[in-house]
Formats: sequence, structure tokens, C-alpha cells
Amino acid sequence: MKYKFSKYVFVAPLAIALGCGGSKNATPVKAVVTTEKNAIDRKADSVLALMTLEEKVGQMNQYNGFWEVTGPAPKDGSAAIKYEHLKKGWVGSMLNVRGVKDVKALQKIAVEQSRLHIPVIFGFDVIHGYKTVSPIPLAEAASWDLEAIRKSAEIAAAEAAASGLNWTFAPMVDVSRDARWGRVMEGAGEDPFLNSRIAEARVHGFQGNLGPLSVAACVKHFAGYAFAESGRDYNTVDISDNTLHNIILPPFKAASDAGALTFMNSFNELEGIPATGNAYLQRDILKGKWDFKGFVVSDWGSMGEMISHGYAKDLKDAAMKAANAGSDMDMESSGYVEHLAALVREGKVSEEKVNDAVRRILRVKFMLGLFDDPYKYCNETREKETIGKKEFQEGVLDMAKKSIVLLKNDKNLLPLAKQGKKIALIGALANDKTSPLGSWRIGADDGTAVSVLEGMQQYKGNQHEYAKVADVDLGNPVVVSETKINTTDKSGFAEAVKAAKAADVVVMVLGEHGLQTGEGRSRSDLGLPGVQQELLETVFKANPNVVLVLNNGRPLALPWAAENIPAIVEAWQLGTEAGNAVAQVLYGDYNPSGKLPMSFPRNVGQVPIYYNHKTTGRPGNGQPTESVFWSHYTDVANSPQYAFGYGLSYTTFDYSNFKISNTSFGKNGSITVTVDVKNTGKVTGKEVVQLYLHDHFASVTRPVRELKGFEAVTLAPGETKTVTFTVNEKLIEFYSAKKVFEAEPGTFTVYVGGDSNATLHADFTFTE
Repeated sequence: MKYKFSKYVFVAPLAIALGCGGSKNATPVKAVVTTEKNAIDRKADSVLALMTLEEKVGQMNQYNGFWEVTGPAPKDGSAAIKYEHLKKGWVGSMLNVRGVKDVKALQKIAVEQSRLHIPVIFGFDVIHGYKTVSPIPLAEAASWDLEAIRKSAEIAAAEAAASGLNWTFAPMVDVSRDARWGRVMEGAGEDPFLNSRIAEARVHGFQGNLGPLSVAACVKHFAGYAFAESGRDYNTVDISDNTLHNIILPPFKAASDAGALTFMNSFNELEGIPATGNAYLQRDILKGKWDFKGFVVSDWGSMGEMISHGYAKDLKDAAMKAANAGSDMDMESSGYVEHLAALVREGKVSEEKVNDAVRRILRVKFMLGLFDDPYKYCNETREKETIGKKEFQEGVLDMAKKSIVLLKNDKNLLPLAKQGKKIALIGALANDKTSPLGSWRIGADDGTAVSVLEGMQQYKGNQHEYAKVADVDLGNPVVVSETKINTTDKSGFAEAVKAAKAADVVVMVLGEHGLQTGEGRSRSDLGLPGVQQELLETVFKANPNVVLVLNNGRPLALPWAAENIPAIVEAWQLGTEAGNAVAQVLYGDYNPSGKLPMSFPRNVGQVPIYYNHKTTGRPGNGQPTESVFWSHYTDVANSPQYAFGYGLSYTTFDYSNFKISNTSFGKNGSITVTVDVKNTGKVTGKEVVQLYLHDHFASVTRPVRELKGFEAVTLAPGETKTVTFTVNEKLIEFYSAKKVFEAEPGTFTVYVGGDSNATLHADFTFTE
């Protein structure tokens, strides 16, 4: 006997087990989530009880899209095997299948042809937008605007969900200290506190209320991936337990606490054990101490890569180690679907561990509402009405403007006058409509970004002359291949010089191609790629009134530009509305307020460089001395070119009346820190006020200072506002020598200011 339910067919035992298919007590999943904590667990267990071992293992198997869905089914080869597995219910998730038509066709096979009709989750890398693209995540982090970041993730989720997707492999919350590593563009920079707040915002933005325009978040990469030696992607990671717990794990914990439904383990090893097979990370910390209830998916092929690591002798051994360690779903290794059932029967993996993994996967499917309606995300009308909505364009433009950081503005060269000027716009990137989309925007269409040239041409009062010169890339860069950088072609230099000489101001758009950063795109040189540095110096000789607009996905080393170019604008890769955002900032219709989420080095030899370093036993005084026996370089200062938290405005701000409410507090107590911030310039501006703490002595060495609070204030000219922070016991906790998070008694200094070099300070003590 079969029952009709929610437009698809259940076999009777499953319908009865779920309390549906005609039951008067059927309850929508969303209501269950909010009113009865354990109801979904009971439903997941009811489904689990009906499954064979092979069907359980199938839920732990994820496949990439394997044929043209609307065409004939494959007859032979690996695609045919995957197709048969889908019909058998041996596929728990699929990735890189998108668009309502294709998603619905595959879901139809899963829920109408398999024995138990269990729906499939459809995942995709929706990193910073789907069709409508926001700035790269590192750029968004420069906004320090949590609500704008949440909204950006919400826009991405809405478009993705409208296209049939219900799971994104984001946010990446890896703390990144090394700009050589290409995936810095995908995260929120070098600080664990800022990363944690942004992780929460992005999880909330993606998941919302788990409605039809929300998707499940996947927090990655668990853990330590960004600490790859030499900044080389996929390389060995060797870190201390102190670094793991105090620097790397806090953003993951914050994302888990925010309700993230899934985690992704990482490619790297930790203490000699690859993360995919690391029980300490997955079982002890994530599922144990943190009580995470969602499931863990491997990164692409990372189970099989344990063989290359030298940790597993073959794929069967890798599947055993991954399953025992707590990796719940296998992305594209086929290790579970080929070997896990046999491993259970041989007693090498307990069936209870399989049950735990499947229960977690089923729970997420229930929370997404896929058991209520497996076609919840498959509405073609909604897809057409949602993709590219005007409000989404406005949202990503707002995000792009907030992401821009003004690094230098000598003699107030910016903002540009809007009337009667000749502006030379130079650089191939200035008229590029694809590169500004950045890396990891695989749902978007090439050529859909607004270029800087197009944005500036919206301002009709000036004469704009464009010189296309110094192509960054050669050919057509694609995500799976190396970007070929132009190191020889200088054609157009003469044209650029001619345009510069005739101009009042030169705007040069230089930097990295959008596909020069991202996964697999590490660099050993952090300067301007190819012939661009030579072009910059050549044009500067012709006209020193140069505004350098940077398009890049990582911090760059720019010592010559920092010394010589009067105005520098960090414009990252800003997505669909990039050109409009840049133009509005250059012409002063938007006052930049971004602050750097990563330190910019003076040269690559300083990397990794980060503000929250330790003092060492020989810190010196930071200045050259006759003695060489202190921690320093002989050829460059220890300090970065531009510090974490740094960013200018078209106005100026004054900090005064700094106070702390008390010089000590104890258990369950707190103090308040206040400072007055005044706009001392002539235009309205926004300042991100930052609070840092330094723990003078502890059971383990502590950083020179750590970000522990920030607040943005918008001030009219002459206006003053008081900003208040609370410092409590929780804020001064750290992972101590006792291997626990605790606040130890001692002396602390609190700093407040506009960047990590804040000078206003006061001391207080914490007592037990």
C-alpha cells in the first residue's frame, strides 16, 4: 500500500514512521524545530530503523553531477554506476547540480524510484554570491559591518535556493596570517575575534529560518588549513595546541554555536593525522566538547588523499579511518559506498558509528524540510522571479562600498572633483567585467560585473580618457587552470603616458586577476603581477597625481607605491557592482569606512605577519639600536606597511575622554570602557572604533594585544559620540596551560583606537 503526501509517494512504513501520510498528528518540520527539540531526532531514528546497511552507507555518499540530467540515462561507465546508486538510495547528497529543472529531475529519481524515497541534499560552492555576486569574503570582512555581511549571505542564499540548491559550502572561517596562501580571499583575515563575529553573521544569513530561500551552511575547513607551511595550498600544517585552541578554533566554535548545520573537514594534517581521519578534531572537540548535532562532510576527495598523505594504505583503509574518526559524508572519494558496508561486517567500523553519521544527515534533511516536501526548492516561477532582483543588486552595491579601504590620501587628492577635470583611466583591469567577480563565484556568468570605466562614465561632468594597457593575464583564465600572467607585453605604455600627461588626475586600476587568488593559487611574490609595477612607475613620472585603485584578493606588498603614490584605494574584487562602488567612492558620493582585516606587509619576507604576535624574550624597543641581539630584520622594519584594522576616511576623527569604570574586577564582574569620538573634518563619516586587550602575564605566553570589541559610529561634521565597551571575565578567557578556557588573575591593558596600533590605554586587574 502507498500513501500520497506532499506531492510525492512514500512507502507506507516510512509514512507511518514519520507521522504523516494521512496521520492527523502530522507536524511541519519547521514547527517541530521551534517547539520540540527532540522530535526531529525521533523522526530520524524512525527512518534509520527501516534502512539496510547499504542504504545507510548510501546516505554517507556524495557524488558530483554525472550526466545531462534531462537527457537519456547513462548506460555504462562511472556515470551509469552513479545513476544506479541514486535509484537504489545510495546517494545522500549531490554537488554541482543546479537549476530547478535539473535538481527536480534528480530529486524525482531519489524520492520516487528508491526503496525508501529519502530526498537528496543538493550542495554548491555559493561563497560570495550565486548569480548576483558580492565582494570576496576578505573584502566583506574589511567592512566590519556584521549586518551588511549577514545580508550579503542572505542574498546569496536566496538566489541559490531559488535555483534548487539547499546547501552551500560556506562560510570559510579559517584564520589566515599568510597572504601567500590563495584562499585568504575566501575568509575574514588574521584575527579570531573578527572571524568569529563574521562567522556568526554568515551562518545566520545563509540559514535564516530554513525557509525556501535559505540554505544550510557548511563551516570549513576544520581545522588548521590556512596554516599551510610556506603559504602553499594543501601543504603540511604543524602548529601547537595553543595556536589551535586560541587562534584557529574560536571561529569554528562561534559558527557551531550560531547553529551551523554542517562542517567540512580540511585537506591538511594536524599532528601527523589528516583532518579527515582525525578523531580528536571531529569526535573529541566538535561532536564531543561542542556537542555539534549536524554532520561533517569531507572536502573534495580528501578521504582518498589520506593515501597520498601516507596515512592510509588504500581506499578501504582510508574509509575505515575516516568513519571511525567521525567524517560523516564522503565527497567524491567513493570510499564509503565501495567499502564501508564490508568494514562494518568485518567489525572494523561499528554499525553504531554508521548510525550516528546517518542520523546526523537525516536530521539536517528534516530541518531543511525535505521530508515534508522534497521539491521545496524546485519552483521555476520563484527561480525566475528571484535571480538578479533589483534589491539584490542594491544590496551587493552597498556591501561593495562598505568593503573599500582608503589606504592613503596625501593632499586630499580624493575625492575627485565632479566638474571640469580631465581624468585618465589606465590599466586593463579598469575595463574588465569578469575579473572583479573574483574567485569562487562559479554560479555567476562571466562579463556580468560593472567595470570601473563604466562606473566612472556615470559621472558626466568630467572628461574620461581610457588607456587599456598592461593586461594582467594572457588568454582566458579558468578556475581549474593556472592563470598565465603577462610579464613581457608592454604595448600601450606610450599611450598611457600620453593620456597621463594630458590629464589633471590619473586613476590607475592595477592588481591581481580575479582568478589569481583562491584555491590552489599560492604566490611567492606579493607585488603587482607582471608588468604593472613598471607601468605604475612610468605613468607616475609623466603625472604624479596618481590614484592607485587596487583590485586584489590578498594583501599585497607595495613599498614603492606606499612611498610615492599620493592616493591608494584598496578595492579588492568587489563583485557584480564593483565599478559603481569604486566610482562612488572616488567621486565622494560614498565616504570610505573600511578597515583592513589583514596586515599588509612591506615585503614578502615578513610573511606571515600579523598584529597579535607574541613579544618573544627579546622584543627590543622596536627601533634600531647598536646591538643586533633582539628580534628584528636587518633590512626592513618589523611593522607592516598597513596595520590590521587600519583605514582612512575623507574626514578625520579625534579620540578623547578615554575612561575605565574601575581598575579591577573579579569573578562575574566587569568594567566599562568609554571613549568620545569626534568628527573633526568637513563631511559625514563612519569610524570603526576598536578595543584591544593585552594580558601581561599568564600560564602560557599571550599576544601583545588582541581585538576584543568593535563598534561603528557615524558622525556628522563636528559631532561627538561616546562609545562604550564592557570587559568581563568571558572576554579575557584563553586556552591556558591547564588545557581549558579560563580567565586567570593578573594585570591587563586595554587599548582603544582606530586600528591595532591604538594608543589610548589604561591598566586593570582581574582577581579571583
